[in-house]
Amino acid sequence: MTEVPVTDAGPQGTSSYSMVGVTWRGADPELRVRARGAEGWGEWLSPEVLDDGPDGGETSSLRATQPLWVGPSDGVQIDASGEGYRDLELVLIDPGVLTSDRTAGRTDVSARGVAPESDRALRPWLLSRTKWGADPSLRNGSPRYNAGLRQVHIHHTATGNTYSRADVPGILRGMYSYHTQTLGWSDIGYNFLVDKFGRAWVGRAGGVSRLVRGAHTLGFNHSSVGIAVIGNFERGRPSQKALTKVVRLAAWKLDRHRRDAQGRVVVTSEGSDRYAAGRSVRLFVITGHRATNETACPGERLYQALPAIRRRAQQRIDRY
Repeated sequence: MTEVPVTDAGPQGTSSYSMVGVTWRGADPELRVRARGAEGWGEWLSPEVLDDGPDGGETSSLRATQPLWVGPSDGVQIDASGEGYRDLELVLIDPGVLTSDRTAGRTDVSARGVAPESDRALRPWLLSRTKWGADPSLRNGSPRYNAGLRQVHIHHTATGNTYSRADVPGILRGMYSYHTQTLGWSDIGYNFLVDKFGRAWVGRAGGVSRLVRGAHTLGFNHSSVGIAVIGNFERGRPSQKALTKVVRLAAWKLDRHRRDAQGRVVVTSEGSDRYAAGRSVRLFVITGHRATNETACPGERLYQALPAIRRRAQQRIDRY
């Protein structure tokens, strides 16, 4: 990973990288970036400001974008405008390519789920941190656990939609590095991530059946699980395979804790940019990130799918 102070907005040659983020302090600038790959300069991209976030000791004073997956690149250009920002830096991440990346996401197509411990909804098939190549030395500290589960928060990663099956482990390694090494979080922010091919990956460490406290929804991490769909769904449409896996993850988690997937719940904020600390708000049990923070996440197209996700998750719960 390389952090480059921005002193010149012109095109710059770089060492090889596949993911780019931007950090700064102060007010949020208007940003565009583009990368140079094997076929020359790509289109200008506008990265989303990162509004995922930890609390309780993991917080960072840096402002940042979501990282963008641009594929193998050796040049970068940034266009920044606005006032009140300072210390602008490009973060160029090279997650490398592992020999296992092409086979990491293979599962038995007959594996519909894992038998539950009781008559609860099946646990969907999950790909472990080892499968995507999580380096344990990047973690800082031990997992923290929540006392209960009241919500499932749905996100998009805003990293881009033009990725292949073999790219996904590298995307996860890049996000993991960005969250821990650039932003100072203890681990990758999301509990689970789902790709457009319908595969579910374990994010934050600590035990998939336990209530690991994530860093995905500032102010509301204390009673929720975060599921992020890999991609940007402000305009792009999430795949049906991805939506089905989100349904199965949500049903599994909620059924274990006797939650109504179509219901609402009163949750007390621990402090977000939408709800001050101590404010109690009534929200859907399965909700999008924008319900709790000032953000476009999980993107308009995924946000529109939430009513169907709630209905399908409850149907799955009722089946068991």
